[in-house]
Amino acid sequence: MKSIIIASTSTLHEGSYLEYLLPTLQSHFKNCKSILFIPYARPGGISHDDYTQKVAQAFFAINIAVKGIHEFEDPANAIKNAEGIFTGGGNTFLLVTQLYKHNIIQLLAETVKNGTPYLGTSAGSNICGLSMQTTNDMPIIYPPSFQTLGLIPFNLNPHYLDPDLKSKHMGETRETRIKEFHAFNAIPVLGLREGSWLEVKGEKITLKGSLTARLFKQNEIPIELETESDLSNLK
Repeated sequence: MKSIIIASTSTLHEGSYLEYLLPTLQSHFKNCKSILFIPYARPGGISHDDYTQKVAQAFFAINIAVKGIHEFEDPANAIKNAEGIFTGGGNTFLLVTQLYKHNIIQLLAETVKNGTPYLGTSAGSNICGLSMQTTNDMPIIYPPSFQTLGLIPFNLNPHYLDPDLKSKHMGETRETRIKEFHAFNAIPVLGLREGSWLEVKGEKITLKGSLTARLFKQNEIPIELETESDLSNLK
């Protein structure tokens, strides 16, 4: 049975790394003495080692050890033997490229679908959808495919921002960019605001956190979904 936390962000304003999620993660990874961290997205170009150390410090608070996938000779075996898995944020194009390069994207999807507890934040959440095409990230590298893990039957836009009506900025809003996606694709997109996450238990998908989420469907007016909404039938 799938057991997944898909969070918009790892860090809230004025909070420390993963702080707001720790109570949830303590329950989510309750049967794990250690987890496997996938640092491939490398926010700001941070090294794999430094990124893993940052994650380890956060999980130390709930008595869970962390080891980076880059520390293993065989990434596939690392995934197969993991008690739990966390993919962190950064650049989704880089993350997906590395997953394909190491030939582990299908294995990762199968492992999580078979019940290994998974946490994704930001880029690590983007890859939970059907494709990575609704990421906010710059295409700094060219992945072999935009297809991702397909753990949920729709796409995400983490760090979703509402238009600032007082702003003089003339660039595209997140809503505009998602509408551009829907000019060519029929996949629903959930705009997940910072501080919100999806809880996936088996086939049940529930919106968690204190904020609403914005749901976009092709040729339909976007709607707001209240916290605790059931998204299991969204496709």
